Amino acid sequence: MKKGVYDFLKGKFLISDDAMKNWRFILFCTFLAIIMIACSHQAERKVHQIARMNKEVRELRSEFVDTKKRLMQLKMESSITKKMSGTGISPSNVPPQKIIIHR
Repeated sequence: MKKGVYDFLKGKFLISDDAMKNWRFILFCTFLAIIMIACSHQAERKVHQIARMNKEVRELRSEFVDTKKRLMQLKMESSITKKMSGTGISPSNVPPQKIIIHR
């Protein structure tokens, strides 16, 4: 048992007569490890991209709500009346009349 552990620690399995199959297996495991690491990095990159885009969507939604609120305030009759009072234009006291054209 001791000899087997010492041989393993010294690396004799890499230089023995049947070492070629060991080297092939080691290279195969290394190749799989590299592929696994690359896939992990790509998945993390996607997670960060999704988080960044979700943050951007929340900011844009907030900006949309604020802009819509300002637009609603600007469209109110009272705000339009206030802005136009300096020019002498005021809302009509006479209601509008419907014009019907018969052909």
